[in-house]
Amino acid sequence: MSDLVKRYTSSVFFDKRLWKADITGSLAHADMLAAQGIINAADHASIKEGMAKITAEIESGDFEWKLDLEDVHLNIEARLTALMGDAGKRLHTGRSRNDQVTTDVRLWLRGEIDLIDDLLVALQTALVDVAEANVDVILPGFTHLQVAQPVSFGHHMLAYVEMFARDAARMAEVRKRVNFLPLGAAALAGTSYPLDRERVAKTLGMVDESGQPCVCQNSLDAVSDRDFAIEFTAAASIAMVHISRMSEELILWMSQNFGFIHIPDRFTTGSSIMPQKKNPDVPELARGKTGRVVGHLMGLITLMKGQPLAYNKDNQEDKEPLFDTVDTLKDTLRIFAEMVKGITVKPKAMEQAALCGYATATDLADYMVKKGLPFRDAHEAVAHAVKAAMSHNVDLSELPLEVLQGFNGKIEKDVYECLSLRGSLNARSTLGGTAPVQVRAQIARHRARLAQPV
Repeated sequence: MSDLVKRYTSSVFFDKRLWKADITGSLAHADMLAAQGIINAADHASIKEGMAKITAEIESGDFEWKLDLEDVHLNIEARLTALMGDAGKRLHTGRSRNDQVTTDVRLWLRGEIDLIDDLLVALQTALVDVAEANVDVILPGFTHLQVAQPVSFGHHMLAYVEMFARDAARMAEVRKRVNFLPLGAAALAGTSYPLDRERVAKTLGMVDESGQPCVCQNSLDAVSDRDFAIEFTAAASIAMVHISRMSEELILWMSQNFGFIHIPDRFTTGSSIMPQKKNPDVPELARGKTGRVVGHLMGLITLMKGQPLAYNKDNQEDKEPLFDTVDTLKDTLRIFAEMVKGITVKPKAMEQAALCGYATATDLADYMVKKGLPFRDAHEAVAHAVKAAMSHNVDLSELPLEVLQGFNGKIEKDVYECLSLRGSLNARSTLGGTAPVQVRAQIARHRARLAQPV
């Protein structure tokens, strides 16, 4: 093989990160081979001893990764054989690189999902902390980026907690399907050796909630599909979209035009020529990296779409997008959990902005409905009231009572309570609403949920 082709087909310099999963899977396979009498006890002991030495070499940085050996699997197997002789050669009995590689990826990805779950909990906790500190802060709620109704800033933060909670639930579901054992499927058709695949699954923790082994049931499917990687990348893409949406709001809120929040300097940068600038680089970059992760999802789907059964070399291309997706999501979640902790809220700026868009217009309509007016008629009457307020450059709450009564004769002095921002906030006390009493109840629910062990 020419050096050009070696470099083109080799994966060792990116798939070597699978080394720990490769050794873990190999030790479980060797344990089963010994239990089944396929290899003897001496060979089994030699394999364990050799793998311990290889682990120490890799961890110390002394292991020599060789391009000629193509991938992580052959590099480790060659070193094992060099150390332990024929015992190393016997390790591959009853398996193929086809079932070995997908086992390694599944084991590695399972561990990464567990780390991602911890990071999602940390981000949710940080958001709940910000929410609890700002339950009574009034923020203009927007639709179409137009001032719509006043909401609690704490309530707004909890909206993202809900999103990230669903992301965690999706990851937990993905983990269940990742946690299936392909090993023993061999190249594509299974093997003639009397393997105990269920034993290997139990050894590797590839079991369901009841402790039953999770084993891929079709050898062709086991070695050839990467839907578990696609599904993970889809879940990661959704999580990054949630990050991106939050990023967009943070970018707007910290701009001079809004001035709702302050983000610590350690998460921002200055301009090379404009000394007054403070740029929200972290949320901007996260917004950009979302496109990168979504691109990986499209790449993996395209990778699989035209492959016949069973294994094809195309599948070597699953690793780099999967690895980069994991790295990007983990880094983003970690930095956002820290950044959220440092956010300083500016209540006066938020409340002033909420007063600019007639945010209590719906409250006035609801008030009229409670006085007996059909909602559509109330809606029309309030539209005229807003026009009147706009023509006098005042808020609805600043219109004289006699002017308001001109739109509906049943309006009384108590209308001003519902026209206040605080009154509007307190009125929305249905389950899931923005009233502070409801927000505090949701905070308590989230704290209890996040405190539970996974």
